[in-house]
Amino acid sequence: MKDVSQLTVNAADMPLPALRTHPFDPSHGLDVTDVAMLAVVNNPDLRLLRDQLGIARAQAFAAGLLPDPQISINREFLDHAQPGYTTSYAYGISEDITSLLLRSTRKVAANGQAEQVNLQLLWAEWQTIAQARLLFNQVNSLRAQQRQLLGEQAALAPIDAYVRDAYQDGNLTHDAASAGINAYADASKRLSDVTVQLHQAEHDLRLLLGLAPDASLDLVGAPFQASPSVEQVQAALASLPQRRPDLLALQAGYKAQEAILRGAIRAQFPAVNLGVDRQSDNNGVLSHGINIGLTLPLFDRNRGNIRIETATRQQLKDDYDDRLLTTRSDIAQLTADLETLGRQRDQLQRQSIRMDEARRAADAAWQKGLIDWPTYLSIRANALSADMDFIAARDRQSQEAIALQALLGDTDLQPSPSANPKS
Repeated sequence: MKDVSQLTVNAADMPLPALRTHPFDPSHGLDVTDVAMLAVVNNPDLRLLRDQLGIARAQAFAAGLLPDPQISINREFLDHAQPGYTTSYAYGISEDITSLLLRSTRKVAANGQAEQVNLQLLWAEWQTIAQARLLFNQVNSLRAQQRQLLGEQAALAPIDAYVRDAYQDGNLTHDAASAGINAYADASKRLSDVTVQLHQAEHDLRLLLGLAPDASLDLVGAPFQASPSVEQVQAALASLPQRRPDLLALQAGYKAQEAILRGAIRAQFPAVNLGVDRQSDNNGVLSHGINIGLTLPLFDRNRGNIRIETATRQQLKDDYDDRLLTTRSDIAQLTADLETLGRQRDQLQRQSIRMDEARRAADAAWQKGLIDWPTYLSIRANALSADMDFIAARDRQSQEAIALQALLGDTDLQPSPSANPKS
């Protein structure tokens, strides 16, 4: 897909509350919520997972079907005709009783596995939303850095020319001129590095959204923001086992495995095949009867499968416990990191503002010839470093907030209304 404006999204199908109430309108550009919604419906990997869900539901349907009965027909011909004798025959119908007895456990297990795949799809959608938010923020940040460095390169170009002319005229030594020459070269290198990173981020975002390589990415609005309080985090954490799809998927998988284990236990009993028949011998005597087939549980008794399914059930339980413990630990770390990064971001923002004021004052002084170019370059370099440090701290906090949001879900952790404006 190349023309993003032609895409439509049904908000009612979105997996998170924050997305269901958002009007999708790419004609005015894509904000961070639009990008997340588009990723849910158009991501190629999610399409494959939805195909897997279709297979799992088909398997659940197949598990509930009754086994077909078996019909047997037999006819015996005489090699040589004998007076008083006729061709014998036999026919009958039988049913696998054991398969009928195991149908309920098969059906419960298959339904549980289908539910597990459905929840795994929902969890993948959560992760895709988080990745879309990250890439939206990353592209916007790199574009801001690119603009900053383009402005810096343009501002340093006259000084670079002035220093080079002075060096060539012999008015500056190499050591004295190197600071001015290196300033422009450093800005150019940083601009090239940021441009390459921007190309990669835009490529990753198009790939995530299922867009053509040359599709336009008209991103608008502020980056994703979330600053949950400690109380909000604790409330969301308390209900996590009842809300988070990957934990619910493990619960569904455990229930399905219990049904499989019950089926394995039932299968240790003799397999029974029951049928009725009617036959005629060579003398024309008719008879009918009942056929019962039994598997004698002397050696196997399905003990191997029972052990395998028991161990698998234990593995699922341990996986769930480990996932829950790891999640709680990660959330505690992210909450602490967000508090620290918030203070660091505010501090660097104040420093960036001060250095921007110094740069503007230095610009005016340089134009009036009140300061020399080494002092001017030093002030500009310090201001640029302060701006870049602030952008890096802001991005880091944004990444941590998105990671926390992905772990907890959007319930009770909505971003502020000003976080997703359209322009």
